[in-house]
Amino acid sequence: MLGSTHGTFTNDLRARVVACGEPPLTAVHGTITAPGDRDVSGRPLHAPVPDLDRFFRPRSVAIVGASDAEGRPSTGITRQLIAWAERVGARVHPVHPTRTTVFGLGCSPSVGALAATLAEPVDLAVLLVADPLPVVEELAEAKVRFAVAFASGFAETGQDGAEAQERLAAAVRRSGIRLLGPNTNLNAFERFREDLDGPAIALITQSGHQGRPVHTLQELGVRLSHWAPTGNEADLETADFLSYFSQLPEVGAIACYVEGLKDGRAFLLAADRAARRGVPVVAVKVGRTETGARTAASHTGKLTGADQVVDAAMRQFGVIRVDGLDELQDTATLLARARKPVADGVVVYSISGGTGAHFADLATAAGLTLPTLSEGKQAELHQWIPPYLHVANPVDNGGHPVGDRRGRKIIDAILADSSVGVLICPITGPFPPMSDRLAQDLVDAAEATDKLVCVVWGSPVGTEAAYRETLLGSSRVATFRTFSNCIGAVKAYLDHHRFTTAYRSPFDEAPRTPSPSFRKSRALMRPGRQLSEHAAKQLLRAYGIRVPREQLVTSAAAAVRAAGLVGYPVVMKASGTRLAHKSELGLVKVGLTSASQVRDAYRELTDIARYEGVDLDGVLVCQMVGRGVEMVVGVTRDPLFGPTVTVGLGGVLVEVLNDTAVRVPPFGEPQARDMLGELRGRALLDGVRGAPPADVDALVEVVLRVQRMALELDGDLAELDINPLMVLPRGQGAVALDALAVCR
Repeated sequence: MLGSTHGTFTNDLRARVVACGEPPLTAVHGTITAPGDRDVSGRPLHAPVPDLDRFFRPRSVAIVGASDAEGRPSTGITRQLIAWAERVGARVHPVHPTRTTVFGLGCSPSVGALAATLAEPVDLAVLLVADPLPVVEELAEAKVRFAVAFASGFAETGQDGAEAQERLAAAVRRSGIRLLGPNTNLNAFERFREDLDGPAIALITQSGHQGRPVHTLQELGVRLSHWAPTGNEADLETADFLSYFSQLPEVGAIACYVEGLKDGRAFLLAADRAARRGVPVVAVKVGRTETGARTAASHTGKLTGADQVVDAAMRQFGVIRVDGLDELQDTATLLARARKPVADGVVVYSISGGTGAHFADLATAAGLTLPTLSEGKQAELHQWIPPYLHVANPVDNGGHPVGDRRGRKIIDAILADSSVGVLICPITGPFPPMSDRLAQDLVDAAEATDKLVCVVWGSPVGTEAAYRETLLGSSRVATFRTFSNCIGAVKAYLDHHRFTTAYRSPFDEAPRTPSPSFRKSRALMRPGRQLSEHAAKQLLRAYGIRVPREQLVTSAAAAVRAAGLVGYPVVMKASGTRLAHKSELGLVKVGLTSASQVRDAYRELTDIARYEGVDLDGVLVCQMVGRGVEMVVGVTRDPLFGPTVTVGLGGVLVEVLNDTAVRVPPFGEPQARDMLGELRGRALLDGVRGAPPADVDALVEVVLRVQRMALELDGDLAELDINPLMVLPRGQGAVALDALAVCR
């Protein structure tokens, strides 16, 4: 048993979990390590970073199916690949069974024939053939490292296509080569501007067209370093590129468009690697709605995970999820370019009181902190701003000061305030020449400070010199076209740096070996069956989760004896392997205070069970537990991520309220507490309308113990539902009043 949940909660939950069987952790070169490279559920705790240097910068490229015949689709692709190879300094080797030359280059009849003539292996083979499967074995014999398959007609088309894709994937696994695709495109071989400097955005998309807006950012001066169009991901997947890009020193942020994740754990390990290195990951993940999820599955042939789980998993590992491609552009650009914040405070600076008030409302509602500037700072600003204007934050300058020397002095004075980390200037429309000078002052101030300066250029035209040349010409000013995108990007920027500063990888401390609780609980499992409430509570007790005093009885006389031992008042409940909602059938009796009531209750419960055709293993006589906050803690299995842990408001209205938060193991105590913070009803735990504060520490401990159970019993446990978990007043613990467990 893990230990009792009674009494005061300790400050170190990890120590308590380690004490129940976890091997000691060891610090090696600053990293927490432990025996084994898989957690107790058998999932990997480490993922290798693929070396994709020769994919993006090959020395030699074979184009299988190359053509220069006018009117053929492969001809245009061949032409583009030759131009790309020239830009990256790669030698091109066309391959075609009936041609001797393609665009003037000598052509080999097969991959094998090409390999026989070369002194070194080909780094990359691009397959312009309808069926790439027969070519894969040739590539393996020729020791080709990477291949790209453009062909469609695989998992995106249905069951037959999925089977064809699996045959291709199996051949790739046997061959040892790494394959991009099938159902991919030429985006990896686009032209990337080399005249731009600064941190770059690396792009990963499953749909090539959806990445086009991010690629076009280069026309606005934003550097893009790589584009990985993953397609159906028969082999190389989003996680591979995420891991690779997060290691590159030139990458300032990674932008992703994801339709379906191939492997949930691989994605989390890749996101963990980026979080450890502080590399921001911004993602659009489709599938928020049933329609979107269905469309995504038909497009890429992959499973779209339950969106609440995907959302929680991304948030756990610092992936910033946005909804629109415009948000993806703006947020990734800001995170790639901006330096680490020196303060969380945001000041809104405008030429209009209305603009400032509007923006401040939206920013505050989004969770940004707008500090009130000190009286001394306000007095300083009033040297240049008329005294009747508001300068506490937002700062309204009235317009005229931006047209002369006062404009720059105001900006510098705001940025000099120690509470200010971000200055945002919304310009809803151009008003030259003053707006031209304002833009220049903002650029000059941004170049001279380590704080973030943002501008919202609201003109729908976007051709003004102040915007196109002055603002976009500076990599130190973050320029947006809408209020909402600016606010979302700034919030993501501040949240990202708070997250990475405090980040500790949960994989470092994930349990590797089973606890003694595991051995006890395995004996309770009944494959393919639901456990009775009594057995489910034994399972909880094995993991140190407190349950009421209770006895299982099979006669009225035994029920009376049990009530005397448990102590009046008591609760009586029917117990059986097929009972899920006992209250609805009248199979729960509460507040029984005498032997006669217990005898009558026993007869009534067994009569109802007989009438309903429910098989019982007995009747539970249970301790009556005092009032507290009713919560639910549970385990379900997600097809992508495996076991997940849920906490929420419980009781009979759990389905109606649907106020829950979810996490994907492994996670630590801070994440367990964050789960509670996400609940709409979180205030109930703090005590409302005279109720005492609940024992939140005990609730957190239950969540962590349930997580341990979910990991250790992943092969045995399909579902667990503790409802209600009665969280008693502070210092009194939490008690599982009812439990349902379903075995795999």
